[in-house]
Amino acid sequence: MNVKKTFCIILLVFILFSTITLVSADDDRSYSIDQAFIDLTVENNGLLHVDEQYDYAFEGKFNGVYRDIPLKSGESIENIKVSAKGAYPVLQESYDGNTKHLKIYLYSDAAHTKGIRDCKVSVFISYDLKNVVTLFNDVGGLQYKLWGDEWDVGVGKMYATVNLPGNENNEYFLNPQEYNHTSKLQGNKITAETTSIPKGELYELLVLMPIDDFNNATYAKHVNQNGRDMIMKNLDESISGRNFWNTSYLIMGLLSILSPVGAIFTYLRYGREPKVTYNGIYERDLPTNDPPEVINALVENKKDIGTPNMKGFESSIMNLIDKKVFKLFTENNEFSDTNDLILTFNHDKINELSSSERIVFNTLEHFSRDNALNLSQLNSELSSEYEAKWFMGQIESWQDEVKNSVDTSQYFDDTGSTLISGIAIGGLIFGIIFAILGIMTNLINGMYALIGGVFLIIFSIALLYLDEDIFGRWTESGRTFYLKWNNLKKFLKDNSLIKEHPPESIVVWKKYLIYGSALGVADQVYKSMKLQVPNISDYDDDLFRYHYYGGYSMMYSAFQTGETAANPSSDSGGFGGFGGGSGGGGGGAF
Repeated sequence: MNVKKTFCIILLVFILFSTITLVSADDDRSYSIDQAFIDLTVENNGLLHVDEQYDYAFEGKFNGVYRDIPLKSGESIENIKVSAKGAYPVLQESYDGNTKHLKIYLYSDAAHTKGIRDCKVSVFISYDLKNVVTLFNDVGGLQYKLWGDEWDVGVGKMYATVNLPGNENNEYFLNPQEYNHTSKLQGNKITAETTSIPKGELYELLVLMPIDDFNNATYAKHVNQNGRDMIMKNLDESISGRNFWNTSYLIMGLLSILSPVGAIFTYLRYGREPKVTYNGIYERDLPTNDPPEVINALVENKKDIGTPNMKGFESSIMNLIDKKVFKLFTENNEFSDTNDLILTFNHDKINELSSSERIVFNTLEHFSRDNALNLSQLNSELSSEYEAKWFMGQIESWQDEVKNSVDTSQYFDDTGSTLISGIAIGGLIFGIIFAILGIMTNLINGMYALIGGVFLIIFSIALLYLDEDIFGRWTESGRTFYLKWNNLKKFLKDNSLIKEHPPESIVVWKKYLIYGSALGVADQVYKSMKLQVPNISDYDDDLFRYHYYGGYSMMYSAFQTGETAANPSSDSGGFGGFGGGSGGGGGGAF
């Protein structure tokens, strides 16, 4: 069954059952978190010490619980300790670069041979966080999710205690306010008690402290700007926005049926693909002679067909290496045992380049010294906000050049995808209009409207994120073009196929690498090549050298750094906005 038919079936199921409450299947075990106790201590050196207690009630057999603690950029966690009352815990830690994962096995015996069953267990977790407290020029701030929105279940009640470094001029805010039961500030201590917090909701603390309460705050994040006015503005906007949407969701159900009906009509009218005679299973040869960045724009980037993405930029670099426009060599790094990958520029070939290739050439040359670019150091170059913004501007210019070089309408009819975007956006707009009207009525069917409104929002957002060719369609020639290139991608991904039909020459392997990069499967091609050509390292070729020494990963890391550094406001400019704090995360039982 193809993707489009599957989508239509799912769409019909949504329409038939959008207002029916789904009841989960009976399970032979369950658990709840009856209470949670969170104790925070803000040290005057900026360190945040956290003590957590979760009171679990288990029905049935369980192996343990887990706790996920997200860490924002620059934050770190240390001194993790775990204990339990009612069970014997064993901690297993892991970290994926964004989240610290704590897996706590619980045993009913000290020998750790028996799991737990039908019991109550209190789990205690403590740890230290660095770079969570933020010191502005005029105020110190802590924004922390006391309860995260990623827990598998809600909590019956939560009790929080926050110990501050100073006794005077402290301010605190707890959001969302509907979960506040009691709270107070006495001296340097904040205490709070909540009502029950359901699954999927968060509860967040914002504390403002005098800057003089901190001394030699090496464990705090320092931001060289005034923060108080910005924080209060973000806080007020967040609270106002939440209140507005809470009201709007109640009556959005009035439009819940219009968006799916419009989507079905659009698909039936504009989304069904034309029939073509091509029925190939895979392709071994390049189906066309188009540049790799064009193939990336038309085949790989299905979110915006005709616009290339970073994989296309990478494939253009590799193509220029193959054309000898870029040359590579390595040199020893005096500070480590690794080799740096150096790229040089052949200016004699610049007149042979297309307009988009010239942008690639000029972009990399900008970061060179004496006609040489150390790719191993490009990541650090792009950590500068100025350089990152210039780099991202070049990427946008390159995307425009590639897009303008191709008449996308010859390949793809975007009428349906354009209509779907209008349906999704229009559904949100009409929902807001009906929300205003709903304020003026006393109708008792608010729950039905809420169910329909949530469905409409989720459905509309989902429509905006769908691939363009779900509701748009390829032209007859474009469909054949897409199928052939997609079949080449399948061939390149399947090592067994390459093993059965290996290329006859290294030249073909190089084309596979270049176009595999454009199609997002360069790593699979290189792995297959190493299996099929054991002596690949004997070939003195810059394209192989680029992959062997990690040029692909270096450029990917540089892209990520450039994108982040070009938008520095995401680090501290949103401080105070609801949901932007540290901590939080979630957990559950297994």
